[in-house]
This record gives sequence, C-alpha cells and structure tokens, in this order.
Amino acid sequence: MNQRPGNQLFDAYFTARDMREVFCDQGRVQAMLDFEAALARAEARVGLIPQAAVASIEAACKAEHYDFAALGEAIATAGNSAIPLVKALGKQIAKSDAEAERYVHLGATSQDVMDTGLVLQLRRALQLIEADLAQLGETLATQAKRYVVTPLAGRTWLQHATPVTLGMKIAGWLGAVTRSRQRLLELKPRLLVLQFGGASGTLAALGDQAMPIGEVLAAELQLTLPEQPWHTQRDRLVEFGAVLGLIAGSLGKLGRDISLLMQTEAGEVFEPSAPGKGGSSTMPHKRNPVGAAVLIGAATRVPGLLSTLFSAMPQEHERSLGLWHAEWETLPEICCLVSGSLQQALLVVDGLEVDAMRMTRNLDLTQGLVLAEAVSIVLAQRVGRDTAHHLLEQCCKRAVAEQRHLRAVLGDEPQVTAELSGAELDHLLDPAHYLGQAHTWVERAVAEHFALTA
Repeated sequence: MNQRPGNQLFDAYFTARDMREVFCDQGRVQAMLDFEAALARAEARVGLIPQAAVASIEAACKAEHYDFAALGEAIATAGNSAIPLVKALGKQIAKSDAEAERYVHLGATSQDVMDTGLVLQLRRALQLIEADLAQLGETLATQAKRYVVTPLAGRTWLQHATPVTLGMKIAGWLGAVTRSRQRLLELKPRLLVLQFGGASGTLAALGDQAMPIGEVLAAELQLTLPEQPWHTQRDRLVEFGAVLGLIAGSLGKLGRDISLLMQTEAGEVFEPSAPGKGGSSTMPHKRNPVGAAVLIGAATRVPGLLSTLFSAMPQEHERSLGLWHAEWETLPEICCLVSGSLQQALLVVDGLEVDAMRMTRNLDLTQGLVLAEAVSIVLAQRVGRDTAHHLLEQCCKRAVAEQRHLRAVLGDEPQVTAELSGAELDHLLDPAHYLGQAHTWVERAVAEHFALTA
C-alpha cells in the first residue's frame, strides 16, 4: 500500500480540508515563493533589477518545482525554511537564465520571506474562517427564530432554574459568533501587512530605493505597508491567535451545551443522526455527541497553543532566537483546529433535532418548583417580600417532603389562596407565561447578526 508519511488519521475529524491545504507543505512553500516573485516584480518596476529577469524568476516560483522532503532535511541545518528554499530557487532559475539568478531575493532577509508568506496564508485562512462564521451565524439566526418560544428548563449550577427558551439559548451562541466576526473585521488592517526589513530592519541594502520597493511590493501582494518592520514585534499575530482562541472557546460552549442536552437524563436536543455516526464499538444503543466532542476538544487545546504565542512575544532585539521558531507551527495549528470546530458546528447546528415534548416533561420534573419565583414575585406585591419569600420557601419544602406538585400545596395554603385565585396560580405555574424577555433577546441577537451581514 502506498502511504504518505505523517499524522493524518485525525485530520478529517479535527481540521477542515480547505484549511489543511492552506497550511500544508505546498501551501507554505508557495506563499514564500509568491513573496519572491512579487519582490522581483517590485524591484523591476522601481528599476533596481532588469525587467527581463522577472519572467525567469516568476516561472521558478512554483511550488511543484521543489522537493519538500529535501527542503525539510535542509531546514534542520539551516535553521529556517527560507534559506534552503532561496538556494533551491536560485538553482531552478539558473537552469534557464543564469543572469536572472543574480537578482533573486535581493535586499530581503529570511524572515521577510517567511513572515510575509505566513501573512498570505493567514489571509486565506481568515477568508475561510469568516465564511464559515457567517454561515454559522445565518444558521443560528434561523434556529433561534424557529425556537424562540420553545420553553425548556434554564440550568444554573447544573440544576433546574427558571424556564428559558431554546431560541434564547441559541441566540446566546449567535451573539458570540457575531462578536467574533466583528473582532476579525477590526484586526484585519493590523494583520494583513507586509514584512520587509532586510537584515536588521533598516533595508540598508536597498538604499534610497527601499521605500519605493516596499510600497510596490505591498501593492503587488495586496497587503498594507506597515509603519515599520515587525520582525520581533509579534502582537499582530498574537492578536489574531487570541481572537481564534475566543472563537474556539465560544464554539466549545456551544458544544458543551449540546452535549449536556443530549445526555440520557435530559434528551432534549440532539446532533443530527447519520449512519455510523456517534456509535459505540460495543454498545449498539449509543448515540454519542461526536460533533460536540470536536468543539470541546478544540476549545481545550487552543488555549495551550495560544499560551505559546504569548510566551514567544518578548523577542530579543531585531531577530529572535527560538521564540520566533516556536510560532511556526503554533498559529497554523490553531487555525486548523478552529476550522475543524467550525465545520462540525455547521453540521450540528444545521441539523439540530429537538424534542419539545421532552423539554416540557423535564420542566415538570420538580413538580412546579422551578416556577416558585413567579408566584413569590406576585405574592410579594400583596403581602410583602419577606413574607412571600418565607411562605413560598415553606411550601416548596412541603411539596418535596410530601412528593406533591407545588400547585397542589399552594392550593391548600390559606395564606396563598387568600391572595391568589386558582386561575392565577395556574397561570403563574405555566412555563409559557414566565419567559420574560427571551423573545426580545432573540430579536436583538438576530438583528445584530443581520446588521453585520448587510
């Protein structure tokens, strides 16, 4: 059997295919070669190198010309990926145009190649993440509106609290997605910038032509020319990583909620079913939340990777030893984990299976206790807060001790029936009448989503 080396068994589960293509070896090498081709075009436009050299350089800037395994071996000696790649690029150019080989990589340094190549990859990664977030937001908005008045038990400290609605819970997930989309929009101008500083950041090798070349190079790559090179100022990348961490955490919250709602004891909301999905190797009855597992897994792994980016920020002087190196695989891995989480979230949210009848039955598990607050609030207006609270507390204890519904206990309590009629008690103990502003929260979350999308 012909197999490629590497860890691929879990890729389809934890990483979106399109994102893995961005950060595969070919994607990394091509992004660096795109920098080299653009640099040649910029230097020719400014007049630093002959225009005739550009075609040969561009022709050699195709990743398929290079042996990634050989590059990987060379990196172990060179200390970064740009050094052996630029050497291989020069040799490739020299095969057809020895004169053009003299002008490759002129005035740039290895980190210019690698960092700008990374930014080009991150731009594509950002496009994929933004598209998935927008689609997820759209699906969440649809589901929030669909279940805007579907009551279920609110849960605080993992115990039944007052009723909420499924639409309100989904609107909470939607709000987090909308805020993350806003953050990505805000950071783009800071992230999508050129890295171009030469040996120590001064671009001294290019003399007076340095700034014109930088401006043209940025335009060629459709990036912004920053106020200065950022070889050891890594806040741009860390900010992006931090926002991805927030996305992973928000999706982890979504996954955690769904997995808890899928528990046998709750059985209220389920991931979509499919042949072979969520089964067990020994228990035929199992329906495991395999999508939620990815969301929770990514939310667990990303913070550790993000800590590496933060730890690598105090980089020495004008070029870092080791701290820069610690970033190389870290940010791409965060992108891949978030992409996989988004893919699973899209599948889960789009196909949610909801058991509204089970939600109603679960709301009554405490035999009316979850609506004691509703009765207490109204009663307080008639007999005072302390009296009402103490009275309801005693009725609740009696309902538990006697294993009776709270409605029955309240109906037997003269201090209650003197103030509240049977019809009033029935109304107060109906979950559908104690949903507060749930409908409003859904409307507001959906409106914010559409305002950002418009």
